[in-house]
Amino acid sequence: MKRDGVWRASSRSGSGECVEVAGFADAVGVRDSKDRQGPELSFGPASWTRFVTATRTGRFDAAH
Repeated sequence: MKRDGVWRASSRSGSGECVEVAGFADAVGVRDSKDRQGPELSFGPASWTRFVTATRTGRFDAAH
């Protein structure tokens, strides 16, 4: 998915050890902020929205 895009890290990441995301017309890219030349994952917009919603609602918290 090596396309031009604006990559951004989470605003909650203070140590620089996180993932970065970039939105494209047809996908959302995810990469390791420590290895920006390394592999990237690509998700469809609907899949990414479901993942973010599940994360925000605590679906992946250890208590579940």
